[in-house]
Amino acid sequence: MAIEVYRIDDRLVHGQVVVGWGQPLALGFIVLVDTTVAESEWEQDLYRMGVPPEMSVYFETTAGALARLADYRRRPQHGLLLTGDTSTMRALVEGDAGITRVNLGGLHHRAGRTPRLRYVFLDAAEEADLRAVAARGVDVSAQDVPGATPVPLSDLLHRSGQ
Repeated sequence: MAIEVYRIDDRLVHGQVVVGWGQPLALGFIVLVDTTVAESEWEQDLYRMGVPPEMSVYFETTAGALARLADYRRRPQHGLLLTGDTSTMRALVEGDAGITRVNLGGLHHRAGRTPRLRYVFLDAAEEADLRAVAARGVDVSAQDVPGATPVPLSDLLHRSGQ
């Protein structure tokens, strides 16, 4: 199989990822790429509680994920790779030419971010990260759940809240 979705979602592992994406895609594993979580056993325990027992979750730093992406892609189950921010996904894309599509699933309101969709708020650095990812030939689109219509990055950057 392969990693089916490369997703950016600042909430990391939560119901929309596990149920909304996990069930329709029959995910067998999630790779959560976040240095803070990868170095914290108690945070890992919290995220493990959010996934069903038949789904594995792996915690990686950016460097660790890059070193093991080929292994994750060879796993027999469908998988989802998840980052909580655009800069981590950008680093993964720049380090691995095999990432061809990125799903922007949720970057929520905080100071300095401009609303683009009801679930996507971006600041200038995040926009630059996403443009850099797209410039490498990666299809970047926002889509909160699989049944929703994807919003291409070019359209997303011209929106203001909706």
